[in-house]
Amino acid sequence: MTFTFRPLDPLKDAELVHSWVTHPKAAFWMMQDATLQDVERAYREIAADEHHEALLGLDGGEPVFLMERYDPAHRELAGLYEARPGDVGMHFLTPPADTPVHGFTRAVITAVMGHLFEDPAVRRVVVEPDVRNTAVHALNAAVGFVPEREIDKPEKRALLSFCTREQFEKAVRA
Repeated sequence: MTFTFRPLDPLKDAELVHSWVTHPKAAFWMMQDATLQDVERAYREIAADEHHEALLGLDGGEPVFLMERYDPAHRELAGLYEARPGDVGMHFLTPPADTPVHGFTRAVITAVMGHLFEDPAVRRVVVEPDVRNTAVHALNAAVGFVPEREIDKPEKRALLSFCTREQFEKAVRA
């Protein structure tokens, strides 16, 4: 699978993204009760934020997943770990599928990581998934993430994990 990326348009894409983030399978996205207006507002705020961006992953021009990139020294993890130059934070969400495609989510996280590492300034990707989200921990490990420790965030207990460019390249070659 080959994916392309484009910036999420908070107005044009809100309805689609709302259907994804409020689905029961997206419980760890923590927007289950969000209204369409809540989603629109949240992504307008991200679009206006110099330290955060939202992208849609496209397959054949059609949106098939959501990706967020953020500066962990300024958003999400500010003050919760020792940020290094070249760190970038990431979230991704694959929507529910009527007919699941084997390997799709792994292809998505691999594409997301590849996209992040296309930026030569990125040295390490940082993630902070909910400690209970065992499915994403397995996906993270598959692309080279190494858990460091559990941390308390206002909204969850998270597993702080890191993946360097070298760890990613080794994992995807394996």
